[in-house]
Amino acid sequence: MATDAEKLAKLTMNENSGDVVNPWNVSSSSQKGVDYDKLINRFGSSKIDDALLKRMEKVTGKPVHHMLRRGIFFSHREMNLILDAVEKDKPFYLYTGRGPSSEAMHLGHLIPFIFTKWLQDTFDVPLVIQMTDDEKFLWKDLTLEETNKLAHENAKDIIACGFDIEKTFIFSDIEYISSCREFYQYMCEIQKSVTFNQVKGIFGFTESDCIGKISFPAIQATPSFSGAFPQIFNGQKDIPCLIPCAIDQDPYFRMTRDVAPKLKLEKPALLHSTFFPALQGAQSKMSASDPNSSIFLTDTDKQIKDKINKYAYSGGGSTVEEHKKKGGDCAVDVAFQYMKFFSEDDSRLQQIEEEYTKGELLTGHLKKELIEVLQKIIGEHREKRAKVTDEMVNEFMKPRKLKYEYKSVKTKV
Repeated sequence: MATDAEKLAKLTMNENSGDVVNPWNVSSSSQKGVDYDKLINRFGSSKIDDALLKRMEKVTGKPVHHMLRRGIFFSHREMNLILDAVEKDKPFYLYTGRGPSSEAMHLGHLIPFIFTKWLQDTFDVPLVIQMTDDEKFLWKDLTLEETNKLAHENAKDIIACGFDIEKTFIFSDIEYISSCREFYQYMCEIQKSVTFNQVKGIFGFTESDCIGKISFPAIQATPSFSGAFPQIFNGQKDIPCLIPCAIDQDPYFRMTRDVAPKLKLEKPALLHSTFFPALQGAQSKMSASDPNSSIFLTDTDKQIKDKINKYAYSGGGSTVEEHKKKGGDCAVDVAFQYMKFFSEDDSRLQQIEEEYTKGELLTGHLKKELIEVLQKIIGEHREKRAKVTDEMVNEFMKPRKLKYEYKSVKTKV
């Protein structure tokens, strides 16, 4: 009988909807991008609905993040069990990651870290961040020394997001696996529990792929289990994990959730985000290899302005007259979509949507407002990153006991 992961593989790698979604490729034939409702059905996850959002607010005593309210994080796997744990005053931890393939991260890379920072602050829980420098060595034309150096550079951008050093462990696979016996033991257990046919089906590996790629999914799965971090969790193996990530990473964790019962371990829960669109439109996500598809965290104010004005796909009319007559399409307009990700002002966003749809707000004015929002965000990020020293990076990446107390969030409010 096929496992859930094998069923998922057929849906992930053999798309008939015109949408391609897997860990290495995201594209859509539709101007509006990936059909996320269909993706939920294909992947077998659950939609984040109003009932779940209200429960999160009840449990935490705080409003949910704007990325939840606006459906940017739109899908989940067993978030209800994480909330059950919080209500029962039981612990959980967060896990997310970054594949360091370039020195400069772009806006899309910020999404999971902004949201994870909110989760950490809201639930007051520990966080592990995996830097998959080994993965980028296997998939890219880069040496191990180069990918490891990029891991440390990218860690500066992550630290600049404001994570609490006393509750956050950032680790390089190249460095940590060789020093932690427990992590390696979990990795081996996972490798033994998944067949070549399974990973071939899930990830589309071929006979020409190196064996490192075939074994890598076990490495990304391992941080889902608390026992892989003995210095943090004192050897406890039953602390559940919550993983915020873009939905293209879901195949890794569907495989992980299949393996967990075999190893008598807790299945990780997940919160999935939509994709941050390229400047040219929602048919694909931003790419670090195409400088004109992305706004980088190192871009100057002028570069941000020039890229938005020149490359950001417009949902408005081809002329001012046509736009005023027919209105704009916010569903395909990149400037509006970026505002949806980064503007925290709900009332202003609603006003923009209404005025743009009616043709009262022109594309140039919308782009101007977005430029101001992004220049502020990236400018502040640049300042914070400049203050992150190599010594700070080393402290975040040092295996150690994290400082935290497991108390219910509800009693703190």
